[in-house]
Amino acid sequence: MRVFVTGATGFVGSAVVRELIEAGHQVVGLARSQAAARALVAAGAQAHDGSLEELESLRRGAAAADGVIHTAFIHDFRKFKDNCETDRRAVTALCEALAGSGRPLVVTSALGILPQGRLATEDTEPASGAASPLRAPTEAAARAAAVAGASVSLVRLAPTVHGDGDHGFVPLLVDLARRTGVSAYVGDGENRWPAVHRLDAARLFRLVLEAGAPRPVCHAVAEEGVAFRDIAGVIGRRLGLPVTALSAPEATGHFGWFAPFAAMDIPASSRRTREWLGWQPTGSGLIEDLDRPGYFAR
Repeated sequence: MRVFVTGATGFVGSAVVRELIEAGHQVVGLARSQAAARALVAAGAQAHDGSLEELESLRRGAAAADGVIHTAFIHDFRKFKDNCETDRRAVTALCEALAGSGRPLVVTSALGILPQGRLATEDTEPASGAASPLRAPTEAAARAAAVAGASVSLVRLAPTVHGDGDHGFVPLLVDLARRTGVSAYVGDGENRWPAVHRLDAARLFRLVLEAGAPRPVCHAVAEEGVAFRDIAGVIGRRLGLPVTALSAPEATGHFGWFAPFAAMDIPASSRRTREWLGWQPTGSGLIEDLDRPGYFAR
């Protein structure tokens, strides 16, 4: 299968590219720079010039493929609202390019769009109303295309996809602890983050693509919920820093824009995903992975 992958040189996307190639697929990755194009060629893929903002380029890439996996997202939280809208437009363009073709499109969503404080399943709907997260419209666009007959599947990623090369939320917490001299959590720290190893997530994307029929929502979740206090504890121990509980007002000052994420409580199940696809995560757990020198090397 010729597969068009957005975000193909990113942390998750590059693992997806390798997983697809090892399974015998031909991969074409979206490349917004010459450096990205060279990295794709070195990985055994082809490069397709473009970016998430260039919708016609996305349509061309999708139209020439047997299937599409969308993992790209612009991780600039200073412009998070704008980047969420860019993502929604990109997904809409990909859906349009594949409309009526029966060719599969796998779209990345996020567990953070779901209501908090209870175990989420693949059937759980995104939060609505004033509390609706900014990334929810992307999932809504994919669902609308599926209702219209497109072969669209959603993969909701855990808030921490961990492994070698991680540059997401956990490294951010390590850097923040270094800068402030404390590894902190909010309240009692019992709020839970689901987690998945990068290579397990990549395998799930491939299985969804190859399934032959769309799966409305799959959860890339290996661990249903890791207590944030345990994450902070490993960071503090590894850095030789105190581990401290903060009140909500104190957390706002300490974590800044990251405070809502630090307090996020979104335990999630992947039972149905595993039953559908035979997916069985085999990678190390978050705490085991974090408790290694790699996360703390400067």
